[in-house]
Amino acid sequence: RLPVHICSFRELVKLYLSDNNLNHLPPELEQLQNLQILALDFNNFKALPLVVCTLKQLCILYLGNNKLCSLPLELRLLQNLKTLWIESNCLQYLPEVVCELSLLKTLHAGSNALRGLPRQLQGLQELRTIWLSGNLLSEFPPVLLDMPFLEVIDVDRNSIRFFPSLAHLPGLKLVIYDHNPCRNAPKVAKGVRRVGRWSEETPEPRKRSGAVIDITLDEKPLLPPAAKVEPD
Repeated sequence: RLPVHICSFRELVKLYLSDNNLNHLPPELEQLQNLQILALDFNNFKALPLVVCTLKQLCILYLGNNKLCSLPLELRLLQNLKTLWIESNCLQYLPEVVCELSLLKTLHAGSNALRGLPRQLQGLQELRTIWLSGNLLSEFPPVLLDMPFLEVIDVDRNSIRFFPSLAHLPGLKLVIYDHNPCRNAPKVAKGVRRVGRWSEETPEPRKRSGAVIDITLDEKPLLPPAAKVEPD
């Protein structure tokens, strides 16, 4: 358990509680109103303690590798949140409350059981990076086609069979789509990097003498940074 006396450090701005088998937090945590970074990943939370939602200065929140099936509506109170990591949980859908975090820039929701994304996500006009690898997406999420401000889209390791054109997304810099059962690569604008099958050649398999040649990248796909980041 978290020692309660830690909550008396009123000027604390970073608190890393990763990998402690925690499943609850004391209500006294509310006293840490200067916290900007809170790491609760690699614990045993089945629900996000509501006291976390009282920490209104939070800009980075790590919740990955827990047992979360949902997120509370009170999460909308964290209006300074810019980075949210909810990877490796038990989410079957992206909680719509995430779409109310208007300053969110980075969303890491990989390794869950997501089958789609809510239309409300397009309201996050500050969002630049979205990681969705290792989910159950059977199609490229249509809402992402209406988010021209996105810079990085990662849909690696899903079940997507067809990719629509992404050439109309002016902010896009990188799309990772490897390890999908697709038969085409997403079309992108000039200068956009693709990581996946046929990414460095033509969008479709090339035919030579009647044979189909699969073209793959030898290099390892880019992954989110392992080290925890600091706020801008």
